[in-house]
Amino acid sequence: MNVRSRNNVQVIGRKGGPVVMLAHGFGCDQNLWRLVVPVLAEESEVVLFDYVGSGRSDLSAWREERYAVLDGYAEDVLDICRELDLRDVVFVGHSVSAMVGVMCAAREPARFAKLVLLVPSPCYIDHLDYRGGFSAEDIDELLDSLEANYLGWSATMAPLIMGNPDRPELAEELINSFCRTDPNIARVFARTTFLTDSRADLATVRVPTLILECAEDAIAPREVGAYVHHAIPGSRLITLAATGHCPQLSAPEATAAAIAAFVRESPS
Repeated sequence: MNVRSRNNVQVIGRKGGPVVMLAHGFGCDQNLWRLVVPVLAEESEVVLFDYVGSGRSDLSAWREERYAVLDGYAEDVLDICRELDLRDVVFVGHSVSAMVGVMCAAREPARFAKLVLLVPSPCYIDHLDYRGGFSAEDIDELLDSLEANYLGWSATMAPLIMGNPDRPELAEELINSFCRTDPNIARVFARTTFLTDSRADLATVRVPTLILECAEDAIAPREVGAYVHHAIPGSRLITLAATGHCPQLSAPEATAAAIAAFVRESPS
C-alpha cells in the first residue's frame, strides 16, 4: 500500500531545511497544526500526516488489532520515515503522540534528532505516588460514556479538553474533529490512549527533548510535565502561558515560537 496516500502525507516548507514531523493526538488530524505550520515552514521542511483511521487517511487500511496498541501508531510514523527516507527528524508529538515519538526514537534512533513532547502524558491513571490526573474509575466512566454515545461524549469532553471557555469556537472545532472520526475507530484509539502506561519508555530517550506543558490543563496536569521532565535526563520543560490541552490552537504563536527555537538549536 502507498504510505503517502494511506497516511495522507503532506510535505511543505523549506526544502533542505531541518525536517519537522508533526504528529496529532486522539480525535484529531493534521489540520489542527495549521496555525503553527506557517511559522515552522519558514525555516524547516514540515511533514504532516494523519494516523490511519483519522482525517483523510485511507480508512480501508485500519485494523483493530494493529491500532489497539501504541505500536500501531508508531509503525505508521516509522513507515512514513522509511518511505520518505527521513533522517535527523525533529518529531513533535501532541498528547498521546508524544509517547509514540518516544517509542519511535528508541526503535530507529538514527532517524530522530530531537523530540518535542507537547502536553505529554505517559499514563493518565493515578498510581500511588504518580498523579496522571484521573482515577481508574474516572477512565472507566469516560470510556463507557464514549462507547455508549460517542457524539454526546464529544460534545461534553471537547470543552474540557480544550479549556478556554471564553473562546467557544475552539471547543466547537474539537467537537467537529471528533465527530469526523468513525465511532468504532475512536473507541479503539481512546482505549489505547487512556489505558496505556508508557512511563517505563521515558528512560529510553537519548536525544535532546523539549517538553511543552500548559499552565492549566485538565487532561495533563503540571505534575505530569514535571514527572516526564525528571524521567528524561537533560530534557527541558517549558510552561506555556496557555490553557487547555491543545495549545497549537489556543496559543499557536507561543507554541510555534518554542518549537522553532528548539529546532534551531545546535546539538550540545
